[in-house]
Amino acid sequence: MPVLNRAELSRTGVIFVALLLAVWTTGAVAREFRAADTQAEDYPTVQALRYMGGLIAERTGGRHEIKVFHSRQLGEEKETIEQTRAGAIDLNRTNVALIGNFVPAMNVLAMPFLFRSIEHMQKVLDGPIGSEILGSFEPYGFVGLAFYDSGARSIYNRVRPVRSVADLSGLRIRVQQSELMSQMIRSLGAEPVELPYGQVLTGLANHLIDGAENNWPSFVTTDHYKQAGHYTLTGHTMSPEVLVISLKAWKSLSAEEQMIFKEAAQRSSGFMREKWRDLEEQSQRKAQEAGVTIIKDIDRKPFEEAMAAIYAKAGRDPSAAALIERIRKVE
Repeated sequence: MPVLNRAELSRTGVIFVALLLAVWTTGAVAREFRAADTQAEDYPTVQALRYMGGLIAERTGGRHEIKVFHSRQLGEEKETIEQTRAGAIDLNRTNVALIGNFVPAMNVLAMPFLFRSIEHMQKVLDGPIGSEILGSFEPYGFVGLAFYDSGARSIYNRVRPVRSVADLSGLRIRVQQSELMSQMIRSLGAEPVELPYGQVLTGLANHLIDGAENNWPSFVTTDHYKQAGHYTLTGHTMSPEVLVISLKAWKSLSAEEQMIFKEAAQRSSGFMREKWRDLEEQSQRKAQEAGVTIIKDIDRKPFEEAMAAIYAKAGRDPSAAALIERIRKVE
């Protein structure tokens, strides 16, 4: 090995110290960020997270990358939200109904029959209201980055077609681990069963539950359609998905890097919507071809009227009442 003289050693030391100072001052410490998603590898939200990771890697010159753990590899949504809050998971894609247990504004977006259509929901989320909501996460240990679409959720079951509120009487319907969703199903006369997402198929097969409620892609990609042959287009919630980063991970980024993450997240939202529309159409077609009975001709008004107590309870919170009113006024 070559022997360096005193001058060469001195120059090497100066260069090394300069490099360390550059890394320290720019925050350019390479890091792999862990992202959690309970959906399957080819699901639009998982694809969107990977797309976002590619943008971040490109913008940071490969310093930062995102490793996506899909298919509940890091746990069910309730568990991953808690881990994200604690900083053990860096990024998390979750439904607003579950994170609403921590961030109050999310409960408003999960309110049944709040949005008139998917277009109405997107206009709300893409505007000032959506920005304000994403900005409300920090006191609870998260930073909101972007909203993803989740389509309209409807009720499906293995027992009988549901064409009216009366048809739901006595049915055991799986809901997310959310008090709001339990209240909704109870208000419709059915029995809510809070069950982790990964246990729904087994619950249907073993008759532990009679049905569940979800969007078209979730209904099909999980094989729930093979056990529950009646799908009623209630469209009771159009609550979006939300992408958050832990406050701990966020604070580890420089101001420039934070901007890169936010911009990449917003771009991934548009990417996800395109993938979502395609998957929704494919999923509905697959369910129809499999013989699922799709009930479209329902009178939604009695379903909406059954939510009166839920809205009355939400209205006791002035901030929630004001947000609901602002959302309804968006044209």
